[in-house]
Amino acid sequence: MIKEYLHTIGKSFVPRIVRPYLRNYLDKAGIDKVPYNYFGTMFFITVAITLFIYIKGVFLRFAGEPWYILLFATFITWFIIHILINVLFIAIMYFWLNIRIYKRTKLIEDKLPDYLTVVSTNLKGGMSFDKSLWSAIRPEFGILAKEVIIVSKKVATGNDTVEALQEFGKKYNSPTLRRALDLIMDEIRAGGQVVKVLDDVISQLRKTKELKAEMASATVTYMIFLGAIVIVIAPALFALSFQLLQIITQFTAKLASSSGMQASTLPVNFSEISIKADDYKIFSVLSLSVIAITTSMIISIIEKGDVRAGLKYIPMFLFSSIFLYFVFMISLGMLFAGVQI
Repeated sequence: MIKEYLHTIGKSFVPRIVRPYLRNYLDKAGIDKVPYNYFGTMFFITVAITLFIYIKGVFLRFAGEPWYILLFATFITWFIIHILINVLFIAIMYFWLNIRIYKRTKLIEDKLPDYLTVVSTNLKGGMSFDKSLWSAIRPEFGILAKEVIIVSKKVATGNDTVEALQEFGKKYNSPTLRRALDLIMDEIRAGGQVVKVLDDVISQLRKTKELKAEMASATVTYMIFLGAIVIVIAPALFALSFQLLQIITQFTAKLASSSGMQASTLPVNFSEISIKADDYKIFSVLSLSVIAITTSMIISIIEKGDVRAGLKYIPMFLFSSIFLYFVFMISLGMLFAGVQI
C-alpha cells in the first residue's frame, strides 16, 4: 500500500514528456524500471528537511512580526529552500547514475575484443552471424553479454540485425564501441567477409588497449609525485606553517608587552593578530580537501583520460592527507614545545 502510494506520488512529479528520456537514461545505468518509489520518498524527505530549516531559520525569526509578513516570508523561503534541496538531491542522483553508466561502458569496452573473438571463431565454424552472436554469449562477459542478449532477442523477433546493432551502439557514449559496430555493420550491408573485418577490429582494439596501458605506465612517475605532494608534503607544510604562526604569535605578544610603549605609538600593531589558530586549522583542512579532490581528478585524467575514473582516489587521498596533517601537527607541536621566545 505504501509502495503504491509512493509510486503514485513520484510518478506525478515526472512530466510525461520526460519519462521516455528518463527511462532510456536509466536503462544505460542498468536500471530496468523507473524508480518512482524513490522519487516519492525523496519528495517527503525534502519536505521534512525544508520544514526543519524553515522552523529553525525562518519561523522563529519572524514569529513576532505581523501575520502578512510571516506569510510572505514563509512562501518565499519555503519555495526557495525546497527547490534548492530538490536540485541537490537530483544532482546527487545524476552524479551517481553518470558514474554507473561510465563504469558499465568501460566494462563493455574491456570485454568487447574477447567477445568478438568468440564470434569470429563461430563464423569460421560455419554459423550465421545471428547465431554467432547468440552462441558467443558467456557469463564472464558480464554486462556485454546482457546487451547482446537484448540484441539477439530483437533479431529473433523480426528486427533487422543492423538496426539492432545500431541501437546498441547508440545506447552508450563509447567511440570505441561505436566505431567497431559501424565497421561490422558496413560489412554486413555490403555482404562482404565479416570474419576478416572482425579480425581486423579485434586486432585494433587490442592494440589500442595495449597502447593505453603503455601510456599509463609511462606516467606513473608523475602520479607518484602528485600523490606524494597531496599525502605527505602539503600536510607537512600546513602543519609547519601552524607552528610558525604559533611562534610569531608568542613573539609579537611578548614584544608588545616588553616595549613599554602604547600600541598606537608603534609603527606596527603587535598586540593584535588577525589570524587565529582555530581559523587556520579550519582553513588548512579545507585547503587539503580541495587539493586532494583536484589532484585525484588530475591523476585520473593522466591515467585513464577521464575525470570519472579517478573518483575512487578521492576518499583515499582525502583521508590520508587530513590524517597525516593531524599527525604532523602533534609531532611538530611536541618538537617545538621546548622553544622559548
